[in-house]
Amino acid sequence: MVNDPYKEAGVDIEAGNAVVEGIRPHIRSTQRPEVEGGFGGFAGLCRIPEGYSEPLLVSGTDGVGTKLLVAQRVGRHDTIGIDLVAMCVNDIVTTGAEPLFFLDYFATGKLAPEAAVQVVKGIAEGCRQSGCALIGGETAEMPGMYAPGHYDLAGFSVGVVERSNVLGAHNVRPGDALIGLAASGIHSNGYSLVRKLCDELDWTVDPGGLGQPLGDALLEPTRIYVKDVLEAMKMGGLHAAAHITGGGLTENLPRVLPEGTGATIDANAWEEPPIFQLLRSLGGLTDDDMWLTFNCGIGLVLVVDPAQTDAFIERFDGVLLGHVEAGVDGVVRA
Repeated sequence: MVNDPYKEAGVDIEAGNAVVEGIRPHIRSTQRPEVEGGFGGFAGLCRIPEGYSEPLLVSGTDGVGTKLLVAQRVGRHDTIGIDLVAMCVNDIVTTGAEPLFFLDYFATGKLAPEAAVQVVKGIAEGCRQSGCALIGGETAEMPGMYAPGHYDLAGFSVGVVERSNVLGAHNVRPGDALIGLAASGIHSNGYSLVRKLCDELDWTVDPGGLGQPLGDALLEPTRIYVKDVLEAMKMGGLHAAAHITGGGLTENLPRVLPEGTGATIDANAWEEPPIFQLLRSLGGLTDDDMWLTFNCGIGLVLVVDPAQTDAFIERFDGVLLGHVEAGVDGVVRA
């Protein structure tokens, strides 16, 4: 029997090879026609799609925070990858960019091939939902860096947009309508507080009003808005889009508003989903606490020409949150 010093040090090359073979079909399922080269090289290659006269590349990177600990506690790893993709592509699509490709970074202390493959399976699903190709990534086994059974994730995405079609504050005017698109759940922010509030509850049962076990509700994948925004751009009248992540509506919406304007929002325009009502109750959280920490049921806000309000609400099953106003400071709840 041949000794394997590297394996004795905690790094299992055979396990890494097993992961590569397990993820191969998931990666292939995400490919776009612009992708060049095969699987397994040192880098991924992708052409800019035809039809752009002045293309701009748009990039974004993110993780899923301590929602990873929820997946690890529940023992379910096939959806957290969707969250990883969502957090990146939802950011870059706010510029109007079409996501082209995605790369992931998976790090753990001791590689468990089955869990790793399930994570990448979720990443591939997120890529399919957003129309981007998974063209590469890195799996790192680092003994001593992570507790047993724990892993960390990071994602990186690149998209392309025509310069003349870039969305943002430069397009926004007072009077523009704010259309909210529903979130699928908590998405991937605020989980340090979520875990603190829910730690002593039984995650295998419904604590009341959720319609599913608490663990499943906490793991609900982040909604991907790429196809919604790209379709909204084709309708005309879309000026900007805000992805509601860490900082909630309070901090994210002003990022797409020009200087000297703010947003007045009707707090009764939508019903706060049960999971947020539970968190509010468990922590005795105020409206300020909720709006600054969670999406509260609104995952994306479209800033649109007021003449297009009804068309956008009907097409995307959105809600009219309010309007952009001159002289308003930040986000004001009406």
